Amino acid sequence: MKKYVKVLAVIFAFALVACVFAACGEKADGDNVIVFGTNAEFPPFESVASDGVIKSADGTQSFDGIDMVIANKIAEKMGKTAVVNNIEFDSLLVALQNGQIDACIAGMTITEERKESVDFSIPYYTATQVMIVKEGSDIKSAKDMAGKKIAVVQGYTGETVVKDLGYEYEAFKKGTECVMELVNGKCDVVVIDSATAENYVADNQGLTIVEDSSAFEAEEYGIAVAKGNTELLNQINEAIGDMLDDGTISATVVKYVDEAE
Repeated sequence: MKKYVKVLAVIFAFALVACVFAACGEKADGDNVIVFGTNAEFPPFESVASDGVIKSADGTQSFDGIDMVIANKIAEKMGKTAVVNNIEFDSLLVALQNGQIDACIAGMTITEERKESVDFSIPYYTATQVMIVKEGSDIKSAKDMAGKKIAVVQGYTGETVVKDLGYEYEAFKKGTECVMELVNGKCDVVVIDSATAENYVADNQGLTIVEDSSAFEAEEYGIAVAKGNTELLNQINEAIGDMLDDGTISATVVKYVDEAE
């Protein structure tokens, strides 16, 4: 019996050592990975795709879009592999603060409010809000939305803009849900970012875009990191700077916007 116990003890000891080495190996692999958080409901910047350029953290999904290409390039310049956690947009910054992700790239506008909780990279894209309406709509400017049924995506800049204009609206979790409300005649207008609007209009006949530069100011997209993570922020900024200088970002934007048309 004692001999049997000793054998078990030896087996347990070897198993423990193996676990320790396995854990160390897992951590080492993790050091070579950067985890980006996104909300893959914002084409052409991010969407789920069977042949995407980045895999999910668990390997079950892949993602494509302008932001995904940029994230991949950043990881390459850092000598790492990029993976993605697909999270609801209004939960992204919480996930960042909780350490669930290393950085957030999700067509996210740099705002003073958000800068209170996270640090932003230099801007990599400039956009504006537009209105998607049905062809023949009497909505020709932002003031024409008064009294109309307005759809926005919860947490997106469009929601903030409509709220600031003083209009009532209904917020949805996904841009596709907003557009389907419009297509099905359940709302009159969708307020969303310009590049994404172009993508939805290209995919849905009978829709058109209305711009109003007097009501919608230009906004800049940035990549968010946890407050004080200066090392990662500097690496991301350097990579973005290189891609802006060599035309990688502009070429990527043109590619994905043209594909949507």
